[in-house]
Parts: sequence; structure tokens; C-alpha cells
Amino acid sequence: MPQLRYFACPTALALALLGASGAWAQQPPAEDPHGLIPVEEAVGPGQKAPLPLDELRTFAEVMDRIKAAYVEPIDDKTLLENAIKGMLGNLDPHSAYLEPQAFSELQESTSGEFGGLGIEVGLEDGFLQVISPIDDTPASRAGVEAGDLIIRIDGQSTKGLSLTEAVEKLRGKPGSRVTLTLTRDSGQPFDLRLERAVVKVRSVRSQMLEPGYGYLRLTQFQMNTGEEVSRALGRLRQENGDKRLTGLVLDLRNNPGGVLQAAVEVADHFLSEGLVVYTKGRIANSELRFSADAADPSEGVPLVVLINGGSASAAEIVAGALQDHKRGVVMGTDSFGKGSVQTVLPLNNDRALKLTTALYYTPSGRSIQAQGIVPDIEVARARLTRDEAAEGVREADLAGHLGNGNGGPDRPSGSAPASEVERPQDVDYQLGQALNLLKGLNFTLNK
Repeated sequence: MPQLRYFACPTALALALLGASGAWAQQPPAEDPHGLIPVEEAVGPGQKAPLPLDELRTFAEVMDRIKAAYVEPIDDKTLLENAIKGMLGNLDPHSAYLEPQAFSELQESTSGEFGGLGIEVGLEDGFLQVISPIDDTPASRAGVEAGDLIIRIDGQSTKGLSLTEAVEKLRGKPGSRVTLTLTRDSGQPFDLRLERAVVKVRSVRSQMLEPGYGYLRLTQFQMNTGEEVSRALGRLRQENGDKRLTGLVLDLRNNPGGVLQAAVEVADHFLSEGLVVYTKGRIANSELRFSADAADPSEGVPLVVLINGGSASAAEIVAGALQDHKRGVVMGTDSFGKGSVQTVLPLNNDRALKLTTALYYTPSGRSIQAQGIVPDIEVARARLTRDEAAEGVREADLAGHLGNGNGGPDRPSGSAPASEVERPQDVDYQLGQALNLLKGLNFTLNK
């Protein structure tokens, strides 16, 4: 089978349209040297799509009327390009006509380094909606959250803007500033002033939460994410004294997606057999099946998968596969529901079509599109704060107090032992609940 490059995610801003934004696949050349699918292949062998002559006459008449009567002169090229944008833009939120700059940015975005704010966006009721902020970017540091609506960019309304137009306004030179007006949970609008930067996405992070319990966070699915997960699992084992982990939290929250093949590789790290995902579309080469191999780098470690409304596309593929195979417990809130695959069809003028060509399905046949992954255990986000009550005087505060009989250090009020250093699970309620569930599973299994 030819080597295909697939991407899975909703629409990107200053990052990857493709993955974090829409699953996209680089279409290899077929009969057409530019990778376009012949009409006969799309409609079926031996069939030809009849030309809609009446509609074409209407199109030509509208074009003539605009050229003759519009208040300002307008050339044929502009009218035709706008017509193409309209054709693609009215199919679904993820199909688009990519002009040279947008096409180049899309290709570059899979490298994990790009300029911008670090947020994935889609359309919601004509406004821009934040699908997910990317970790350690200007957007995440400023407090942008999944689900926020961007209603103005530098004071200009986003109502009616296409995604391409909106992304162009959000992009800019590193160091330049942009003001976003946001609404959250139907509340009052508020402004955030952000400084654009070169965004370098580190797609995999890992650490030990407690002895035996590991944490693996995936911020995006890039071309090398599968390899990075393999290395991260090895590091966690080493940090656990070169022993199998007792439990692992796989964090896919606010992961907007990315490369489909990377999602398959990540899921395969936790599965030793069976289907991971399959796609179905109208054209023959849009129907693909991906299965796990026998190797199991995770060593069957008990697993909790965290998802939320910012988990989209490739992240949903992984969560859905692990859920269907009962390989782990999915916890959190409903995912985004991006279950379509986009194919990038290069044209002969440095432009391309990003066209939705298939839907993908979990191993049990569930379509994620517009529904998302429903967690096995729903746990809403919550903020944890420490009790700030005033601490009273302790024995160690008293002048002339006796020392500890075993030679231990004094602990006056206001001091904290090294073991009380703040850990991620201490401030992240969902992560804390995932860790507690793993401990409960371990207790039950070892009874």
C-alpha cells in the first residue's frame, strides 16, 4: 500500500489545521498528477456526473452582473477565487480552499513549531470558538480556555468571518500583540491582550505522581509522537526502579488532535491486538483500517484516560479505541466530537483543497462525529485550594523546647516537610480522582 500521511484534528490557529484541527491526509498522485480524484472514481465506475447546465448559466449570469454593476471594479480572478472559497466553505467547517500561504502553513504545522498564539479554533454559531489552548503557549498562559468564544479580534467582530480569515488576523510576527475579546459560559465579554510568539509544541510529557504511579500527558499528535510515547514509557519504568508501573494516567485533555498515524501508534502502545480505528468514505482509498500489533510497551499497566471538551479528533481516536477494548477507564467530560478526515489535494498553482473525505469509527463501529467520546466516569473540572486558616503555636515555636528524641528536625508553625511539596494531583481535581481510581483498582486487584 502506498505511504499515506494522515492527520486528525479540528481547525488550527497558529498551529496545525490538520491535526489539532482537522484530520488531514496527503493524497498521493492517482491518475491526475496533482493528486485530484477523477470524477468517475468519486461517483462510481462507468458513471459520469452530468453538468448542471442551468446552475452554470446562473453562475455565469451572476458573475456578469457583478462585473457590470458592482460599485467598484472587480476582476475575474477575484470573483472566481471567492466562488471557490464559497464552494468549500459551505460544505462543512473543516473543508477549505487553501491559498499558497495557508497551504504552506498547514504543511509546516506538523513539525511542532509555528508562529502564533497557540490555540485551536472552530466555528460556533458564526463565531470563533476555542477548541483547545496548547500547553505553554501565549494563549494557555493568558488563561484562554476550551469553549471560549472569540467575539472580537483587535476590536473587529468575528461574526461571519471564515476560519481562514480569522486565522490570518490571529497570526502575526512574534512579539506583536493582539487583543481578543472573549465570552465564557455566556458571561460578560472580557479582553485579553496577548503577545504572539514562535510556538514550539512539546507533544509528550511524563513524570511520576507517586511511587508506582506514572503520568503521561499528550498535548498534540505530531509525526514523532508515537516514538516519544515509547521513550516516555521507558523513562517512567526507569524512574520506578526499572519495575512495571502500578498505574498510569494518560492525559488527553485539551489535546486538539494531529496526525492520525500518530494516534494509531499511541493506541498501539497500550493494545496487543485488535482494531484501533477505521475510516469510511465515498472513494476507495478513503476506506482504511488500522490494527494493533502484538507488542505491548505499556506492559498492561492499569490505565485511566483523561478527556474533556478540548479533546478532539486524534485524541478521540485513542480514547475511543482504549474504551472499546476495555483497556482503560475513560474519565472526565464529553470530548469535542470531531470525527471526520480531511484530505489535502494539492492543485497546480501552490494552492490546495482541504476536503472532508471520510468519517472515522472506533473499533466497535461508533462514529465520533458530532457526538464525541462519553467518559466511563464523569468528573467535572474543579479548582482545589488549600485551607488558609491561621495555624496556631506549636511546641517547636516555644523558647527552650526540647529537641526530638530520635534526632528529627524541629517543625515549627509555617514549616512544611519536603513530602508536602505541591504535586500536580494536589491542584488538579480530575487528575487527583484518576490517581485515586488507580489506587482503588490496585487495591481491588491485590486483595
